[in-house]
Amino acid sequence: MSTPMISADKIGKKYLIGQRTGERSSTLRDVITRSAGRLARTSRDIVKGRALIMGDEVQEFWALKDVSFELNQGDTLAVIGRNGAGKSTLLKVLSRITEPSSGRAVLRGRVASLLEVGTGFHPELNGRENIFLNGAILGMTRQEIQSKFDEIVDFAGVEKFLETPVKRYSSGMYVRLAFAVAAHLEPEILIVDEVLAVGDAEFQRKCLGKMESVAGEGRTVIFVSHNLSSVRRLCEKGLVLSSGQVTYEGTVDSAIEYYAQFAMDGSKSDELGRFQSDEGFGSESFAVHEVKAYGTAKQKLGQVSTDEEMAIEVEFSQPQTLQSIRMTVMLFNAEDVMLFATTDETARSKITETEAGRYRARCLLPSKILNRGEYRIEIQAAIPRTEVLLKRTHFCSVRVDGLLLSGTLADQDWPGAISPEMDWSITPIGQ
Repeated sequence: MSTPMISADKIGKKYLIGQRTGERSSTLRDVITRSAGRLARTSRDIVKGRALIMGDEVQEFWALKDVSFELNQGDTLAVIGRNGAGKSTLLKVLSRITEPSSGRAVLRGRVASLLEVGTGFHPELNGRENIFLNGAILGMTRQEIQSKFDEIVDFAGVEKFLETPVKRYSSGMYVRLAFAVAAHLEPEILIVDEVLAVGDAEFQRKCLGKMESVAGEGRTVIFVSHNLSSVRRLCEKGLVLSSGQVTYEGTVDSAIEYYAQFAMDGSKSDELGRFQSDEGFGSESFAVHEVKAYGTAKQKLGQVSTDEEMAIEVEFSQPQTLQSIRMTVMLFNAEDVMLFATTDETARSKITETEAGRYRARCLLPSKILNRGEYRIEIQAAIPRTEVLLKRTHFCSVRVDGLLLSGTLADQDWPGAISPEMDWSITPIGQ
């Protein structure tokens, strides 16, 4: 059995919060002075009945707690989680930028980290000089940098500006050059944090292609990104973090599915496929009281089979007559891709105006379009170019399962955001 390239054993990272600004010195005189001052302030607040001032007591915050996993050569791992879950802290521990408070991480091989692209650039130096400076910071020898120099310049597209100080570069040029230097280092282990979120669309595609080639060369890669499409494309394994702890580990597809269910919990509803509120949610001009999503055949809230229509019902109220209101229903998949947005203009076009009162709107999505998975329903309402009545809000979620009737794809996972049934034909060609 081969030795793992990365072994993380119960890694924990603790920070102290609540300290007063400037309390960094640690001489005996400073400690005594701070302690006496804190005791005096606390006693005075207690005598006068005041609440104790925040910061008088130091509290522990665990950004990571008992994180363990192993990666072999050629493994590609996606670390997924909400903001504040501990993803970047984990990468900093693995990159030796910060020491763990508990546990240990063993990395075997040369490590390159793309955590903060451009760190180490000097604004007064030109592009050529910064390539050598940044390459040296990242661990490249002068010979390696020289051998890769033309590739780096070509990838960054800054050949005309090599002799120009980088302080005069645009932000896009700066980022392209920084990523090009870091991406052309040839490590055994590559740690990447959200670098594909920078630059324009063309450069992001270029970065993604470079990352794919790195992963395809048998290197061990740890990748953090909120772009789940890129995560699925680049990685084979997935690790889900929540509040600094590992909540799921498995294939990247199963990790994304788990995270999608976890993320869907942020809806206004506690019930799958339904939101209800007697008071209504929205504004003084427009309020949503109920949202329902169900398959028309089974009539089961929040669950739809791929071969039945999906109905979305919205019950809303408005206290005054509005003529040009537009309500929009949007459906997003687990990767945060909007599959469609539909408005109620077709129904409203048959009515000259919508008087004050309570209404129920219903739209039908045809069968055999959606793929299996979790989807979230968001709604917004506005008077076009005039006023937003309801900001885009996630009300509830719906789960799409396999075929209700027997079919050849009933027990298969199918790629793609949607899986429409197309009208195929096969005709013989004369011999």
